Amino acid sequence: VQLQASGGGLVQAGGSLRLSCVASGRALSRYFMGWFRQASGKEREFVANIDWSGGSTYHADSVKGRFTISRDNDKNTVYLQMNSLRPEDTAVYYCAASWRLRVGRSPSQYDYWGQGTQVTVSS
Repeated sequence: VQLQASGGGLVQAGGSLRLSCVASGRALSRYFMGWFRQASGKEREFVANIDWSGGSTYHADSVKGRFTISRDNDKNTVYLQMNSLRPEDTAVYYCAASWRLRVGRSPSQYDYWGQGTQVTVSS
């Protein structure tokens, strides 16, 4: 499967963005999906994930209540709605797919990655 992330940009603190990740090559419904981010000079960090049907989601404490992951399998797309953005949310955001039965928060559990989209939050 190939993943294409988009929707990043420059936004002021308190603003909102919605990231999209479109899958091609195989049906998105076959994969457990996640969003990660990587700030300059830091390790890649888990943001959120969602199961195959969209019935179960998990968000990192740092984004809980502000970000929401969702998916539309008919459109082969996963979303990350980001509200109340903060300067510390500035990073390159990546979507990732896993075919494993047990998937957590480690990047090593994800098998396919998109190219990343830059999110910059100004204070």
